[in-house]
Amino acid sequence: MPKRPVSNPLALAVLSCVWERPMYPYEITTTLRERGKQDSIRLNFGSLYAVIRSLESHGFIRAARTEREGNRPERIVYEITPAGMTEALDWLRDLLARPVKEYPDFEAGLSLLPMLTPDEARSCLEQRLERLDGEIRARKELEDTSANGLPELFLIESSYRLAIQKAERAFVAELLERIDRKTFGGLDLWEGLHAALAAGTSRDEIAAQLAARLGEGGETTA
Repeated sequence: MPKRPVSNPLALAVLSCVWERPMYPYEITTTLRERGKQDSIRLNFGSLYAVIRSLESHGFIRAARTEREGNRPERIVYEITPAGMTEALDWLRDLLARPVKEYPDFEAGLSLLPMLTPDEARSCLEQRLERLDGEIRARKELEDTSANGLPELFLIESSYRLAIQKAERAFVAELLERIDRKTFGGLDLWEGLHAALAAGTSRDEIAAQLAARLGEGGETTA
């Protein structure tokens, strides 16, 4: 995906708001919150002003007018520019069309799984499974409530998140089952690693044994 002049996803959310109609910053925040966009986009009022300044400096939005209510300070109403319209649509098309490599925290944790004993890992995964069940129930309830009178078009990001949570839950449940049934590949090596550590074997010795064993496995596979 090409590097964007303003890459914060909040910037695209701002552009989408002023694409609908000119708005002032607090109105943009209120609109995004009323629509539940903070569940998909990190929404921070302080960051919003920095994003607006950046969008304005790149010519994607501009001040349309100023307004004043009673004794309150003047507020600037922003509108999208032709360049901003082009940028917003191009950016959105890229987000939808191009898969990109992301770095989820859970994936990072899985990549470092051998640091824990199998029993510790199992306990953590069981906790995750329980929390996922709770999150899935809560999201289903939220969807049922939000869907009252709203077409699916305006709930699609919630449906996506629910699908991701269900897929993750299925993965974790299957992983736990394979560990319990001892059909998880490398489980004996994993258990042996921590048994050796518990017996006082140095990490250098374990690393050498592990390298030798993995090398033997690689030669056998080849």
